[in-house]
Amino acid sequence: MVSAVLQTSFLGDMILTTPLIERLARAGDVHVVATPANAAVLANHPAVSSVIVYDKRKSDAGVTGLRRVAARVRATGATTAYMAQGSWRTAALARLAGVESVGFDTSAGRWLYSRRVAYRNDWHHAVRLWALADDPRDPAPTPTRLRPSLYPGAPDEAQVTALLEAADIPPGAPLIALAPGSVWATKRWPSYDALAGELVARLPDHRVVVIGAGGDAPLAAAIADAVRQRGGRPIVDTTGRLSLLGSAALLARCTALVTNDSAPLHLASAMNTPTISLFGPTVPAMGFGPVADRHAVLEREGLPCRPCSAHGGRACPLAHWQCMRDLSAGRVAEAVTRISQTS
Repeated sequence: MVSAVLQTSFLGDMILTTPLIERLARAGDVHVVATPANAAVLANHPAVSSVIVYDKRKSDAGVTGLRRVAARVRATGATTAYMAQGSWRTAALARLAGVESVGFDTSAGRWLYSRRVAYRNDWHHAVRLWALADDPRDPAPTPTRLRPSLYPGAPDEAQVTALLEAADIPPGAPLIALAPGSVWATKRWPSYDALAGELVARLPDHRVVVIGAGGDAPLAAAIADAVRQRGGRPIVDTTGRLSLLGSAALLARCTALVTNDSAPLHLASAMNTPTISLFGPTVPAMGFGPVADRHAVLEREGLPCRPCSAHGGRACPLAHWQCMRDLSAGRVAEAVTRISQTS
């Protein structure tokens, strides 16, 4: 059996799609339609036969681009497309490719699907996606915790080694990773610099590393200043300096990660890195929480306005942003200390 998986959403969604890809790969080749931004995370993945890049906003925009990508899907010989992203555009892509399509009954493009699967709000999203491959003749699946998978290659590992060697950090030295960024402004916890200062006192043998995109460099600079003011050893700022799989390789070497509800959370889940995740405008019950063996979720309980949206917006709709502002650096530092000292 040859399958196609269409996932043109965010990076975290692609990471959470890997259990579905692995499941389908047990029966045959799997070809994945991905955006330019999330395609790289599938490099080296043994379950992926090929990646078809769909640049839906630029080179493949419009009907001409849609038909071109559909032809590439058709050429794989896939007989079924699994709609991990459920827009009208991806539904049309599957229809133009001439393949059957399976997707969620809540998706915008559901009217074009060959078969619709119930979207379970009470399941983790990795489990929801995995269940797209269920045979409808079988009993309903039992939800399990599924860990995504990534495969950093030798160049990714070399990137990390070079950065750590340049910072005079020996192999095996304890590292705490901070991921202060997010595409969604209201998801960015504002106290990472204060947290870094707390960690200098609580975990003096650990070095702080900051991961993120190039645009997160100002956040890393604020963290570096806070550590310097507390007399800590210099941080390792990797923002904009590592590939996606390079960041995953770095997380595999870390004692713990502190992250917002964003892509690094899912990178850490794939590498089974102990994770402290900070949720504000969104909540883990939406299905996007951490699945590393050791993890903690910190959030401001009792706010009737949470969750305020599916992703978090540019500003708090009520202008108080208590969901993030009320999470203290001390509370987060305590969680980091606890998880770092747990064997």
